[in-house]
Amino acid sequence: MIHGFVFRSLISLLEASPFILAGFFTAAIFRRFCGYENTRRLFGEGTRWALFRAWILGMLLPVCSLGVIPIVREMRKAGIRGGTILAFAMSGPLFNPLSLLYGLTLSEPFAILSFAMCSLIIVTLAGIIWDWIFPDSATPCEQEVSVSYGYRRMLAMLIMTARDSAGTSMAWILLGITGVGLLGAVLPANSLQHAFNADNGSAPLLMAGLAIPVYATPMLAMSQLGSMFQHANSVGAAFVLLILGAGINLGVIGWTVFSFGLRRATVWLLLLLSIVLGLAYTVDKPLFPKDVEPADHTHAFDIYCRPFADTEGNPTAAFVAKLERDVADWQWRPLILLGMLMTAGLTLKACDRQGRIERWLEQPVESASHGRFDAVIPVPVLGLLALAGLFVLSLTGCFAYYPAPADSLEAMADTRIGALSAALTMDHAETKYWSERYDDWTRKLEVGAWLRQGSLSEYHRWKTRILREQLEALEHEVEDGDREAVVKLVGAISRSHRRMSRAYTEEVE
Repeated sequence: MIHGFVFRSLISLLEASPFILAGFFTAAIFRRFCGYENTRRLFGEGTRWALFRAWILGMLLPVCSLGVIPIVREMRKAGIRGGTILAFAMSGPLFNPLSLLYGLTLSEPFAILSFAMCSLIIVTLAGIIWDWIFPDSATPCEQEVSVSYGYRRMLAMLIMTARDSAGTSMAWILLGITGVGLLGAVLPANSLQHAFNADNGSAPLLMAGLAIPVYATPMLAMSQLGSMFQHANSVGAAFVLLILGAGINLGVIGWTVFSFGLRRATVWLLLLLSIVLGLAYTVDKPLFPKDVEPADHTHAFDIYCRPFADTEGNPTAAFVAKLERDVADWQWRPLILLGMLMTAGLTLKACDRQGRIERWLEQPVESASHGRFDAVIPVPVLGLLALAGLFVLSLTGCFAYYPAPADSLEAMADTRIGALSAALTMDHAETKYWSERYDDWTRKLEVGAWLRQGSLSEYHRWKTRILREQLEALEHEVEDGDREAVVKLVGAISRSHRRMSRAYTEEVE
């Protein structure tokens, strides 16, 4: 149980670290570049468009339900109403350009777009009702002192980011991580394979209980949705997983209780659950995939159960081996950067508890003469440019995360060899490991082609879909021990891979 808690928590922190960094920098941009008054204007505080703006901004910024915590804390300090804050806290983690593109490679892209529209309904209804019940949810805007242009402004942003990463925001983030850790300690391995079948009428309700303590990045939630659509599991449960699993966590709930009080936080959570479950049961049948045979189980939720079987001998050795296999070297870099930022923040707290550096930076300086090209950019303009830069960076990251088809096909070589070799040796664990990565590359192949060509034909979709279905069948046959069927599927997968490669390379050429 202890190893399961530590492993699941560590993996979640690794996956979340890029989004957490983005959240800390976004919060610092709101504070030091935009300022509280301009932040209020950006979110349309006091206007009828506030909730819609919160939803749009949440969709554009590359954050998750943990990375959104430092941002909502700054929104609270800016005097923004609670309904708008909670709307942003919900919509920010659900979709971003990376996850939305990934979701559109599913068998039912219309379902993903419908989920996006439903998220707007959720945050709008919950925000309107909550603000109507609690009209005085906004706190007075905190007094702020602007920082002069130049290196002082940049240094002030970096110092705030460092202090915040070693302060209260990080405490709420770590609380959010513990939810996945507790599930990894309590739920037996592979215990959720049959819980969300399409014929289970209580699947959305059961998913609500699982999704509240769960933390899932937008990409992880989309990949789980892909598996659920591939197996024709409950669409309503998939919707609940996306909204609650990716949208909230124990850290967000804890901060809401601390900031607004237990009564108001309870009302918000009940409103949220009521609307989400109502929409889940509404879309469950209409969005059910028509051309997919329902499966009896899914492995999509194994990542929330214990990572190690009770039969494994040395749990520490299994922990280290699984960590080395599941985590690539590059995945440690954002966590290392986050650790360096926290170290700087702890050093500042120890050496400058009174905030003398901030007071020095906030001192007015005499304006000096400027050269012809030495323009002083106003703080609000610089803040908007920084936010736009985050969005552009997110879009640019799409082309890096989803490479060109030729590059994706080249990267598939190792995963294909690993999956087929493991299958021929009848090693189920290795087959499952490599098949999942093989499946993921086929989806990146589709998105990469769509990004560069502007469209993706049904012909190309079917080539990758056939391969994914064969990979799924291969995993099951290895698990059942049917070697004859495995050998036949290995040959079929090799042929399907060649056909898929020709289809995408001919399109590129």
